[in-house]
Amino acid sequence: MSAPDPVTVMKQQVGKAAADRVKSGAIVGLGTGSTTAYAIQYIGERLASGDLEDIKGIPTSFQATVLAKQYGIPLTTLDEIDRMDVAIDGADEVDPNKQMIKGGGAAHTREKIVDSLAEEFIVVVDGSKLVKKLGTTFLLPVEVIPMAMTPVMRAIEALGGQPTLRMGVKKAGPVVTDEGNLVIDVKFDAGIDDPASLEPKLNNIPGVLENGLFVNVADTVLIGEIVDGEPSVREM
Repeated sequence: MSAPDPVTVMKQQVGKAAADRVKSGAIVGLGTGSTTAYAIQYIGERLASGDLEDIKGIPTSFQATVLAKQYGIPLTTLDEIDRMDVAIDGADEVDPNKQMIKGGGAAHTREKIVDSLAEEFIVVVDGSKLVKKLGTTFLLPVEVIPMAMTPVMRAIEALGGQPTLRMGVKKAGPVVTDEGNLVIDVKFDAGIDDPASLEPKLNNIPGVLENGLFVNVADTVLIGEIVDGEPSVREM
């Protein structure tokens, strides 16, 4: 049986580092993505071993819900809580100011709601997600109500973006979010100069539900890297 590759081990370690910060009695936002999946796994293992007690999770996607149930994490809803202690989630790009683009998994609307409510938002990424400027390696996702797709795309073009409808993989037709909406991926040739300004401009377009810019939301960024062939975790 072959040993796991260093990238997988690195993702496991950064997920574990985030899970280790969760305390008993906490209400935890459970994010979406491959690295966050390991955090959910390790939270479940800590619960099963008795190292953690009285945890409740708030999932940000159907994927997170399935994983939480698989690993025995009790779930609750925003209607039933009055606080959120910590949220753990990934990102597709992170700049030096901890501003982010999320939405590669088409769950950024729920993620932004949950992550913004948390007392501490912990981001787990690998080193490839670090950029000097947002929008340079990853397209910006915008969730849009289906009937508004065409006028929204025109409005995005007026803001200097190049929008394309995200299409499914191994599925005919477009990606449909957990909320039943579509995702428009937007390219900005020179990247995004002012994320804080662009975020509300996009959300103010009629028909847009939410976009993938996460501005001034992240508190802690844990970065998994391969150093001298060995996985390591550092904090931004």
